[in-house]
Amino acid sequence: QVQLVESGGGLVQAGDSLRLSCATSGLTFSRYAMVWFRQAPEKERAFVAAISGGGGSPYYTDSVKGRFSLSRDNAKNTVLLQMNALKPEDTAVYYCAARRVTVAGPWGPETMNYWGKGTLVNVSS
Repeated sequence: QVQLVESGGGLVQAGDSLRLSCATSGLTFSRYAMVWFRQAPEKERAFVAAISGGGGSPYYTDSVKGRFSLSRDNAKNTVLLQMNALKPEDTAVYYCAARRVTVAGPWGPETMNYWGKGTLVNVSS
């Protein structure tokens, strides 16, 4: 009965901003690193950003560094992905995922414990 529910996606123009939210339930939130992936049409699911259980030292893939900001509110069991200066190449379905803080190694999709169903971000040129 663990649930991760993304929201905040939509259609925007290049240069605009969006804020994605991931509301969780059914898990001990602080014991999970929270991770965002995205999947563009005909591409593999790709890592975007991750944040530790305590909310420190967020980590980003190179293509979004300086534009995206990941944070978490452990009191609300929610993570936020602020996306600024959006580009058409950011267009994808964005997925929220949770990984136990005891899991080590790269942020591969296969290491996630739980997944949301995704929210679509469409950035027009």
